[in-house]
Amino acid sequence: MTMARITLLSALAIGSALGASSKAVCDRACLKATLDQYLNAVVAHNPAAAPLSVGFRQTENAMVRRRGDGLWESAKGLGKLQRRYFDVDSGQAGYFGTLEDAKVTAQGATATVTAIVTLRIRVEDRKITEAEWVISRKGDPGIGPGAGGQADAAYNDVDYLLAHPPAETRVVPKGERVSRGDLVAIANSYFDGLTAHDGKIILAHPGCVREENGILTTQRPLPGGGQTDCTGEGAMTNIYAVTARRYPLVDDEAGVVLGLVLFQRKPGVPWRRNLLAEWFTIEQGKIRSIYAAMYYPDQDAVAPNWEPYDGNWAIQPPAK
Repeated sequence: MTMARITLLSALAIGSALGASSKAVCDRACLKATLDQYLNAVVAHNPAAAPLSVGFRQTENAMVRRRGDGLWESAKGLGKLQRRYFDVDSGQAGYFGTLEDAKVTAQGATATVTAIVTLRIRVEDRKITEAEWVISRKGDPGIGPGAGGQADAAYNDVDYLLAHPPAETRVVPKGERVSRGDLVAIANSYFDGLTAHDGKIILAHPGCVREENGILTTQRPLPGGGQTDCTGEGAMTNIYAVTARRYPLVDDEAGVVLGLVLFQRKPGVPWRRNLLAEWFTIEQGKIRSIYAAMYYPDQDAVAPNWEPYDGNWAIQPPAK
């Protein structure tokens, strides 16, 4: 083979590789445009208006939906609270906020309700391959009997969330940014602390805030003075283990991590598991706030239904 031919083939190979790489990259502007295109298509009830891949997969509270079903039919519009996050490295974009949705009442009528939602989409070669929704609607089933204030209906307070929303998305100066791996480890320390029932494990600022479906679960008076925060151990009593942990979206520019997990109950306890999508805001290497959309799947429901945890993560009672 002549030197000229080798040079030509090398140039073609490099050009092909660069072309493939260029085609695959979707920067923050691209991710934002794609996320908005998808959201607009959902509220327009028009899957064809979004760049969905041939193998596109969507779940709503871990239930797989065909394109055109579920929120494709019921969504009425985006709500007053809208936060968007982007992860160029993984090609994913996320939305946390509110969504106007149609709900059939007990009387058979249709009413518009404001849902609290987390959405995650994956973009590959400028096509959306995945969409994962975690949705909280007022009146959704709670944890179950004998478990306190949310036994019959899950936490939900849209008004409080709108009055006390996550901070506007910021741009962390490059010199102050924490590495991607450390951002995930800091978020994971929260779930390690819950599993161990040891708040000292959690890497968090004193006074860190946590809202679950718009309910403030911190900043409550302590007997000896002071207030609880996201490291408080009182909130851990109903949690046996935090499993199926995923961190699909790490927005290092904003210092935000999305964690998707299951809160498990002790074997033999009849309470429902809790599937949460938690948004961690991390500043100076510690958790500042946590905002969650969550729901309680039935024990026999397949959750979270996303790889590598695509099975049913129910803890079975011990054999008698």
